[in-house]
Amino acid sequence: MTTRFEGTSNYVATDDLKVAVNAAIALERPLLVKGEPGTGKTVLAYEVAKALDAPLITWHIKSTTKAQQGLYEYDAVTRLRDSQLGDARVKDVRNYIKKGKLWEAFESPRRPVLLIDEIDKADIEFPNDLLQELDRMEFYVYETDETIRAKVRPVILITSNNEKELPDAFLRRCFFHYIRFPDEETMAEIVEVHFPGIKQKLVGEALRIFYDMRKVPGLKKKPSTSELLDWLKLLLVEDIDESVLRERDPTKLIPPLHGALLKNEQDVHLFERLAFLARREGARPGQ
Repeated sequence: MTTRFEGTSNYVATDDLKVAVNAAIALERPLLVKGEPGTGKTVLAYEVAKALDAPLITWHIKSTTKAQQGLYEYDAVTRLRDSQLGDARVKDVRNYIKKGKLWEAFESPRRPVLLIDEIDKADIEFPNDLLQELDRMEFYVYETDETIRAKVRPVILITSNNEKELPDAFLRRCFFHYIRFPDEETMAEIVEVHFPGIKQKLVGEALRIFYDMRKVPGLKKKPSTSELLDWLKLLLVEDIDESVLRERDPTKLIPPLHGALLKNEQDVHLFERLAFLARREGARPGQ
């Protein structure tokens, strides 16, 4: 099994991202990946697993997720109910223990890739509650009086959208990488991966509009990579020519099929206002 990540045919990884992944693997530290939504943080774990030919274990964090759930959960309520019903299962407490994602990763006979996705969604104490387990690669199960130790140290990728600051003690234990939003050249490579042989003139015009939209001041949600790909797919399905996108009329600021790019009414209204102002400027006498 390879121990280095060099990207995959489906994922365009920049050189600095490859360095970060391989450094985390070499240091046996979790890789903390930040970046704005749509920069491929979550997909990275899937592609690293594919490149390393490793099993992937995913733990998607919610606001209600507790660190203990990643280790195990003991269902005492069901055990009590079963005991009242005379169920023989109650004799073995293991029947009421649900293994968490860390337990699953620690038990894996092959080195897995463990994705802890959007860690910043959970309570502020969540990262600190995992410090010992991620450091020592083991945890204790009180109900069965046993210690679960990792057979092989998993490759751990942790993503964050920067919704809240993570504790310093946690950050010290991670290798950090910020995925910058792709420049036009890298984005063109990403588009080619998803749409091999796509017309370059169409891509050029689409990218021009896409990056111009991202620069508009006051935009609540900038369109991301996944939204660009959705938009391009619709342009191809509807057979919209690049000449339509090349339209320089400032009163037509909202591109065709803009619902793939603009995801809230505030941003749509912003572009409508800009178009209205452009029409008003064009209607002034003497111009």
